Amino acid sequence: MPKTSARLLALLSLLQARRDWPGQLLAERLEISPRTVRRDVDRLRELGYPIVAFKGPDGGYRLDAGARLPPLLFDDDQAVALAVALRTATATGAGIGEAAARALTTVRQVMPARLRHRVDALNVTAVERTGGPPRPQADPRVLLALSDAVRAQEVLRFGYSPAYAPATDDAPPVVRRVEPHRLVTWGGRWYLVAWDLEREDWRTFRADRITPRTPTGPRFIAREVPGGDVAAFVAARFQGFDAPGAWPCRGEALLDAPASAVAGHIRDGIVEEHGPDRCRVVLGAWSWPGLAAELGRFDVDIEVVGPDELRNAFADLARRFAVAAGPGSHSSTGSGAL
Repeated sequence: MPKTSARLLALLSLLQARRDWPGQLLAERLEISPRTVRRDVDRLRELGYPIVAFKGPDGGYRLDAGARLPPLLFDDDQAVALAVALRTATATGAGIGEAAARALTTVRQVMPARLRHRVDALNVTAVERTGGPPRPQADPRVLLALSDAVRAQEVLRFGYSPAYAPATDDAPPVVRRVEPHRLVTWGGRWYLVAWDLEREDWRTFRADRITPRTPTGPRFIAREVPGGDVAAFVAARFQGFDAPGAWPCRGEALLDAPASAVAGHIRDGIVEEHGPDRCRVVLGAWSWPGLAAELGRFDVDIEVVGPDELRNAFADLARRFAVAAGPGSHSSTGSGAL
């Protein structure tokens, strides 16, 4: 029979691995008697672990949630996985970078030397995407509030700030009422997938623009997201961005127009501010001429960032439009909009 301390650690590891453990099965796994299992469970309770017993034909034990967080036990692979997750937490968009750094320090301090060496050797640096302004971080408290509403299936009311300008007294956040379905992360941002009760349609809301209002509304019967797969639904909403094969052509350009004026006309793309009267647009299409025409419809000056295929498409369209305009045609401004 293992020593008591080793046996308690083994018992704790098993209780953390699954929700319910029949007492007889625990005894068999630990190669001890059911009576010894009961005594060891009492010892763990004295150490602060909230272990509850359940009755029935296969009566046993469950490691329950308690009022405080007791010491946790991780195997080697779990400890390394936790350290990697904490190191990359700054790129999740959840606004938990500082807390993750403190947690990593705490976890590392209690690791045995062999694991500390493995974790220190795995030098991971989370790099944010470049090419635009820093992405807003979602407030962890907002993420928890949204998650609670999803789990409870309660109607959620929240203020939704304008996309490209902070809310002011003249332009307060729009109040939305939704049936929250799922909280998802995509491209370093957090989104709430929900059924909008006013618009009677599915919507995705950026969590960093949400201000939950209390109390929540009545409970509802959850609807099925279109297609039945929330991951596929979100990927379709952001078609062409990080979805392999979604758009065969993808380009980037700077438009001489405010982001707020452009964003409402682009569904499957990215629009970011690039100055007070300029914005950066990343967009996908089935062909390069189609992508150039999509950007050209805004009737403003355009600077192509890339790729060269998009530049060539603009040149080709300019030639075709000149032919279509016919001889003697001229622009009222003296220069083409493109």
